[in-house]
Amino acid sequence: MANVAMFPLGAVLFPHTPLALRIFEERYLVMLGRLLDDDDPQFGVVLIERGSEAGGGEQRFRIGTMARITNVMAGESDIHLIAVGGSRVEVDEWRDDEPYPTATVRELPSLVWDDALIPLRGEAERIVRRVLSRAAEFAEVQWDPNIELSDDPLESSWQLAAIAPLGQLDQFRLLRSTTVGGLLRELIDLTLAAEPLLTSAPRGDEFDAALADLLDEDARTDQGRNEDDDPDAASGDDTPPRA
Repeated sequence: MANVAMFPLGAVLFPHTPLALRIFEERYLVMLGRLLDDDDPQFGVVLIERGSEAGGGEQRFRIGTMARITNVMAGESDIHLIAVGGSRVEVDEWRDDEPYPTATVRELPSLVWDDALIPLRGEAERIVRRVLSRAAEFAEVQWDPNIELSDDPLESSWQLAAIAPLGQLDQFRLLRSTTVGGLLRELIDLTLAAEPLLTSAPRGDEFDAALADLLDEDARTDQGRNEDDDPDAASGDDTPPRA
């Protein structure tokens, strides 16, 4: 696919998962205006490695997901849109960022479901929902622990990865999965590893500082793994929050 409109974000988009965006930057308003002229408006979403969502100049990971626009609502000074994750893609070449980022991308192979994975998928769902429910007792979580998932086992496997209470680098690792079994096993491992931290009662400023140090250390460790596993991964240890 040549000259695909790209939207770098401080979040991972998974296949078969909804994405809500508030668009206010001029460059992305231009992008949206052009996309809406298409019969099937889509754009690519990649995780920002370093930098900010607003203003440009960010460094980006190369693997992302196509997003199909399903709903657009105009505000006074911005536009709200809903999109749904589609196929995974890998950026072969970043093109011009004027007036908005574009890239040449290639579609990654779709994962293949095997009914032998039904017990593993069930275990992953039980663990993700349990940890998400426990985490909600201590802090605000993005997803309702009882959220309804797709009846399709492959689609729901990706959706479980999306609702799991994990950091962006862990979610990026899941996005790179090459098999459904590998996706589900790593999802279970990462969610169980995150559970103790997510379900610890806050203990004031000292706890917050220790938590921040731990998250920074995890980010550096995951970045080192990305560089070891993926020669195309750029250097850096700072994944910014959503704007």
